[in-house]
Amino acid sequence: MDNSATTRPAPEVVQAVVDCMEKIYGNPSSLHRKGVEAGRILNRTRETVAGFLGAQPGEIVFTSGGTESNNLAIKGAAYAAARRGRHIITTEIEHPAVLNVCRALEKDGFEIEYLPVNKDGIIDSHGFRDALRQDTILVSTMCVNNEIGSMQPLKEISKHIRDARGKDKIPLWHVDAVQAFGKLPLNPEKLGINLLSVSAHKMHGPRGIGALYVSEGTNLTPVLNGGGQEKDMRPGTENIPAAAGFMQAVNNIKDINGAAEHMAGLRRRLAEGVQENIPDCSLNGPLPGSDFAAPHILNISFNGVRGEVLLHLLEDDGIYVSTGSACSSRKPQEQGVLKALGLNVRRAEGALRFSFSPWNNEKEIDFVLERLKEGVEELRSLG
Repeated sequence: MDNSATTRPAPEVVQAVVDCMEKIYGNPSSLHRKGVEAGRILNRTRETVAGFLGAQPGEIVFTSGGTESNNLAIKGAAYAAARRGRHIITTEIEHPAVLNVCRALEKDGFEIEYLPVNKDGIIDSHGFRDALRQDTILVSTMCVNNEIGSMQPLKEISKHIRDARGKDKIPLWHVDAVQAFGKLPLNPEKLGINLLSVSAHKMHGPRGIGALYVSEGTNLTPVLNGGGQEKDMRPGTENIPAAAGFMQAVNNIKDINGAAEHMAGLRRRLAEGVQENIPDCSLNGPLPGSDFAAPHILNISFNGVRGEVLLHLLEDDGIYVSTGSACSSRKPQEQGVLKALGLNVRRAEGALRFSFSPWNNEKEIDFVLERLKEGVEELRSLG
């Protein structure tokens, strides 16, 4: 129940990684046969990821994961367009891999505008439109929030950005799609997205590899310097075994809409079960069935209970959940997303995030509900 933090690699993915490490261990920059074999794996993976996004292979830059993709997208775009302006728009509930990049840019003289969200974690479309200025060079919005599962209105954002763009195609638009890739259909070209970050380990692929979609003609300043790999955008010897696993993970996705429907059913079953059987609980973020609710993430506050204590109680039964983003869960003072929703401290401290994969089933949900009810009752009885 913690598939937003990471996912279990599919068996076929593990085998693809092992096979590549054992047999195709060459450096793709080498001119001999082993290097050519490795280069073919990299090219096939690039074609596979691009095809899944409706993009061209040349628009895919491989990185070490979502964090690096976000850094390259935001810093690269900001530095490249700095002469045009220094105003950047993002939201209050972005992942730390976006917010901390923006804070670093503030120290370099960029002006960051952090848009507020409503109680469901959604920005106001008209407020976003009004925030756009002539010196706005970049917009960075996530597709799916990793803590509460809210989905931003990408079509409305797209319209406002396109209306604001000048002949130089500024402002650019970056979307952190780490929690959406492999779970929801995405086509950045149709939406007018210039930069889109994805990660393999969030969709049953290996850790250590991700990608940044860079639309043709988009100008980025590299944030790393080294060799000429990835069109000079991401130097360093490519992670070929991880690329092989990434390709297999994407190829494993046969029915993305069916998988989303299955996970939405699990989300609804857990939400309804908690509401019917455990008093004094609150759902955080968009309700099940909302057009803005991702199918695979549910955040619930169990009032009067510390989420971290309940987490460890569930862990004893082999149920794994989280208190929020895995990238900030070791900093209990940081409850930025829930605070942005207007939640009080008591409700925020009692929050747990449940996140599903297509491999979860209803029997597991019912077991979780049983142990949740017992655990909450036990902790509340202790005061």
